[in-house]
Amino acid sequence: MLTFNNFIVALLFLGYVAIAQEKSQENCGNIKTKTKKTMTNTAQLNVLGEPLVLASKKPMTGFYRNGYCQTDANDRGLHVVAAIVTDKFLKYSLSKGNDLISAYSPSNFPGLKAGDTWCLCVLRWKEAFDAGVAPPVLLEATNIKALEYVTLEQLKSVKE
Repeated sequence: MLTFNNFIVALLFLGYVAIAQEKSQENCGNIKTKTKKTMTNTAQLNVLGEPLVLASKKPMTGFYRNGYCQTDANDRGLHVVAAIVTDKFLKYSLSKGNDLISAYSPSNFPGLKAGDTWCLCVLRWKEAFDAGVAPPVLLEATNIKALEYVTLEQLKSVKE
């Protein structure tokens, strides 16, 4: 015989199962989205309004370490500017507490040298621009999201 207490327990259990299934589907959806973003660049555009192109595979760059300056809500630093780093910029970044020169093996970071292409945080690039040490940019590989913080003219103005 089904008592009132057993009925409540059964409802709670069914509610828990439904919520668990919903969360599982959400998580799988997020994983699929992230995996898709690491595999393709078709969903994001560059600052020229065209499909985002590869920034670098040597060294492997990008928030997702897939070679593209892709971004999403997980990328709090907005690693969207495809820059050809210079010695001046690397020294400037080091002076601001961000050592891009030294290798860091736990995250397979090889360390950068002048001439390497790297997806920089847009606000660090802007800060370096304001200080006169911003590295040149590959417009085709720079995410359109950068235009929310800097102008296309600023990005174009830095030459090697």
